[in-house]
Amino acid sequence: MKGTIQRVAISMAAVIIAFATAIAKDYDITLSCDPEGALVYLDGQQLIAHTTPAVWKVSKKQAANKTLMLQFVKDGYKPKTVIVKYTKKELEYNPIVYCKLEKEAEKHPAVTADPTVTIDQSRQRVDRQNAGQTDMERSIIRWFFDSDPRGARIFTRVISSVPAEVKNTNETYLTTTPIEETRGFNIQGLTYDNSRDVTIEIKVTKRGYEDQVKRFNVRQALDQQEISGFFELVAKDIPPVSAEE
Repeated sequence: MKGTIQRVAISMAAVIIAFATAIAKDYDITLSCDPEGALVYLDGQQLIAHTTPAVWKVSKKQAANKTLMLQFVKDGYKPKTVIVKYTKKELEYNPIVYCKLEKEAEKHPAVTADPTVTIDQSRQRVDRQNAGQTDMERSIIRWFFDSDPRGARIFTRVISSVPAEVKNTNETYLTTTPIEETRGFNIQGLTYDNSRDVTIEIKVTKRGYEDQVKRFNVRQALDQQEISGFFELVAKDIPPVSAEE
């Protein structure tokens, strides 16, 4: 009897250890692109790889059944966003995320390290009384936002740490997710020099879900020629209504 109890206890301990290991286990997602040597960002913000190819270790809780938006960035090439979604079973096979980057068009030789604004115009301010006259306004970048579930309302506003030059603005409604378009910056008082101190805030709202907010630095957006983000909406905890109510 004693031996049977010992065997049962050992079996139960093995099951518990195996279960704990399965929960804690990390899975490998290989990040690869052509050409090699790209930075990889998660949701346009979190740097997860300094160069490709790379192996990104994720847990089931972090990645299973969630939409992952991976942005590959490399100097001289257009940034590219790859959206993937894996089940727990697919993660066990260590999936590979691959993308092919396209070269940027050759720029005029009289430009700064910034790919869009010339030296002569790096300090020229955007002025709505003289609209469309600066490189800042003519620098067209990609705007891409999506959400799960879709149909969320998108709002944007300007947040400035130099309000004497660039004023903060109220929220402006854009459209509902998904959105993909190209547009320039017509922010009053903006220059390339002060764009590092200016942020674009994107907020998404949907009835029954918690509001979500992401912020994007304008200088970084100009350099990457893209503002993009994916919002995985979280349902609100709504208490049940009793029959008496």
